Formats: sequence, C-alpha cells, structure tokens
Amino acid sequence: MSTTDFALDDTSVRDEAFYERFRQELHDFMSTQCPADLREKVRTNQKLGREEMSRWQKILFAHGWGAPNWIKAEGGTGWDLQQRYLFEEVSAQLDCPPLYHHGLGHIGPVIMHFGTEEQKARYLPPIVEGSEWWCQGYSEPGAGSDLASLKTAAVREGDEYVINGQKIWTSHAQEADLMYTLVRTSKEGRKQAGITLLVVPVNTPGIEVRPIHTIDQWHHVNEVFLNDVRVPVANRLGDEGEGWKCAKFLLDRERLSPATVPRLARQLEQVSELIQDRIRQEGATPHLYAALKRLYQAQGAALGAREMLLSAIQEEMNGTLAASKSSALKLHCSELSQDISSLAYDLTAGEYGARLLPKPLSADGSDNLEMGRQLVHTYLFYRSRSIAGGTSEVQKNVIARAIFGA
Repeated sequence: MSTTDFALDDTSVRDEAFYERFRQELHDFMSTQCPADLREKVRTNQKLGREEMSRWQKILFAHGWGAPNWIKAEGGTGWDLQQRYLFEEVSAQLDCPPLYHHGLGHIGPVIMHFGTEEQKARYLPPIVEGSEWWCQGYSEPGAGSDLASLKTAAVREGDEYVINGQKIWTSHAQEADLMYTLVRTSKEGRKQAGITLLVVPVNTPGIEVRPIHTIDQWHHVNEVFLNDVRVPVANRLGDEGEGWKCAKFLLDRERLSPATVPRLARQLEQVSELIQDRIRQEGATPHLYAALKRLYQAQGAALGAREMLLSAIQEEMNGTLAASKSSALKLHCSELSQDISSLAYDLTAGEYGARLLPKPLSADGSDNLEMGRQLVHTYLFYRSRSIAGGTSEVQKNVIARAIFGA
C-alpha cells in the first residue's frame, strides 16, 4: 500500500469549484453541529481532554467524517489531502476541537500498513468511533532525540512478551486505554534492528502511570513504569525487530500534519483581535505599535507555512514528498507557534501580571482575565513545541543531510 492510499480513494479530477463546494459543506455542518460549549473552550484556549475530544469525535463519526485521513475501506472518508486540509482549516476557523492525533494520525495508519487483518478489525473501529484512546510509549529518560537508544526490554516467553522498563513524557497516558510502545527485543547488530512495536493495554498489571507536573500547570505528560508487564505476542505490530521501520513511518506522517498551520492561523486572528481591542481602549501606544509589527511578521510567516504545507500536500498526493520537507515544515511551525504565543503573552502579562496563574481557572472562561490566563498557559505549553515530535536540532540535521548529502 502506498502512502497516498491512506488519503485518496479515487483519482477523479477535482477542480477549484469542487473544493469550494466541499468547503461550504464543511462550514454548514461544523457551524451547526459542533456544541457551543466545546467551541467556547477552544476559542478561549482551554485545555481539552478525552471527554471533550471524544464527544466531538462521536459527532463526526455519526456523520461519516470520523477519519478524514483514512481510506473508506478502513472506515475513513476517502478524502484527498487537499480535502483534509480544508477540513482542518474550517475546523480551526470555527473553533471546533482538533482531532485526537494519537489514534487517527499516528497509530491508525501504522496499523493499516503493518497490522494483520485481525488487528485492523480489533483496533481501527474504536479509534474512528472515539470509544478507545491511545498514547505513545516512545521516549525514555535516556532515549529522547536518540530514540534508537531505548532500553525498555521485552523478553518472549511462549505466546507472551514480558516487558520491563520506563517511558517518559507520555502524553495523555492518564486517560488512555492503549499504549503503542517501542521495546528492545534484541541487543544484536545495529541498535535500530532490535526494536519491536507492541500494543499494551494501560490497565495491564505491572503498569504504573505517574503525572509529570509541567510549568503550564496542565496535566499533559506522564512517566509510565512497566514491571513484568505481560502482553500477548498477538499484540505485536509487524515482525519482531521491525519496530524502527514502524516508528519512522509514523514520524514522517506526524511531521506533515494538516492541522497545525490552520490552528496557528486562528491563533493569529485572536492575537490580532486582542491588539485591535487594546488600541481602541488605550490608543496607539509605542508598545502596541511594536506588537503590530511582530503580528505582521508572524502573519507573513504563517502565509509561508501555508504555502509550504500546500506544496507538501501536493507532493504527498503525487508520492514525491521528501522527509526533509516535512522536517522543514515542522521546524518552521514550532518556531512560529512560539512567536505567536510569546506575542500573546507580552500583550496579556503586562495587563494582568501575577494574577494570571495562581488563581484557579473559572468554569465558563467568559471574562477577559480568563482569556489572558489561558493565553499564558498556552505560552508556557508551547515552550515544548521545539522538543516534542522531534527536536528542532534533529529537524535541522534531517534538512542538512538532504541538502549536503551527509
């Protein structure tokens, strides 16, 4: 199965008018069917968890839109990548929740490509329905950017693997049902060759999930300890020792995410509104003029990111996308997200100061203080964007190798 098979079921000619009709269909549905309380949480930058995203996922599933990036044969829409981009763009513009990436964007395509028919039947439907939640067991205390150095070991005993080790920075493990995790099944040969990908139910005896308290005061990430955890060999995705191939397949798709750029564009709209409101209230102060300059620079960078993404989408549809372009896009968006959140922080911190974080968050998120507080949360969270999903240094190395052939 080729990479484009995951996004396109037919090769019929689709012109500009087709995509414009499609955009209108998306707008009509999302503007009326996405619950108002969910849209308010997204608009005010509140933390979304399983309850919120699952609720929206189930609405999309009931409409036949549960998996925009999957083929119809596996329960998806069969949309091409241009349609998928429009879905993400309209969703962001209307403040609908993002799709939960670990299931739909990460492990789902891996299961489609490397899984058995039994595994597809077991794991794919609950992802699309929004009834089963996944997390990623990749990083370890000594194996982050150098993922191939992981030490969590799985020893085969009959029809089971026995797993011992530790994972870290595991997003959403506290509310996940299943973890797709890389383990070491051999120490022979190249370190990449001894890695295997296993599906591990999070409620398996021997698993302990501990929260990691981060500076943004939101619960995103965790440590996961595995002590004599037993899983069936049937939970292995691909052959033993093929985990590195699965991991690279996943990461290439993670870095080409159609959702990132539209979400950043929507955040820029919010920052622009914030600046305009401040100008109306305070007049055109030098501080706000400087903020406008930064806003225009970020808007230019966002337009560049959009063109880069659309170009990458076209190349992916043609089967010609290079990994270096995905890395360049990921690097650019990481930096842009930090620029946007820094601008929002600078605009709000001066107004609200130390009142922002110590107070508990209100339930409705309707007042300006609440909006400012959530923007500061976002600023703190986005400090991790240049680390999560592959550090900026790693992306630069991928790009340099493509340019210089090293």
